[in-house]
Amino acid sequence: MAELGVAPWLLELLRCPLPHHAKLDAQTQISSLVCTECGNIYPVRDGLPIMLTDQAEVVQSS
Repeated sequence: MAELGVAPWLLELLRCPLPHHAKLDAQTQISSLVCTECGNIYPVRDGLPIMLTDQAEVVQSS
């Protein structure tokens, strides 16, 4: 998890900002955090998680 540049303790606290508040999985190959429930992808830039819903890559469910 250190590959993202985000402290491990912070990764444990972060949750998806959408109403379900699901935990996030670190995806080091794409420098992002992925919601375990909705699948939205939140970027990590220069070690800072961008937890804004308008900055997320929204996964459309079919």
